[in-house]
Amino acid sequence: MSTTENLVARGKELAAGAGALAAAVAVGATLFAAPAQAAPGPLKPYGVVTAKAGLSQRQYPSTDSSVRGYLRHRAQVGLVCKVRTQNVRGNSVWYLTRSERPAWVSAKYVTNSGFVKYCKDVQHHRLQPSNPAKHAVG
Repeated sequence: MSTTENLVARGKELAAGAGALAAAVAVGATLFAAPAQAAPGPLKPYGVVTAKAGLSQRQYPSTDSSVRGYLRHRAQVGLVCKVRTQNVRGNSVWYLTRSERPAWVSAKYVTNSGFVKYCKDVQHHRLQPSNPAKHAVG
């Protein structure tokens, strides 16, 4: 085999190898460029009622406040935030529940699933008029 034939054969081998390498790099790049599975968003805290007799949901964080509902033993309830107010058997924390009609429950009788922010730290979004001129007075 002549030198030229050797070079041509070697070039074909290199080209085939380079093509395979390029394909492997392209596949690898595709795998790395593919979006990872969506990471779950922050879990919203919830609580489990520990009181054997159940727990009253109140309009305000106080035992003097009117009852809005009732949660049975081991019921799960979504928690929005917490405040420190009236002390109930050594615990002054009350949770605002996440439901159709938000209400308050004493933390003494609720075991929470994780970190619950204080209500002063929670952003309450107000609805802004979409067209301020429409609501202008004058």
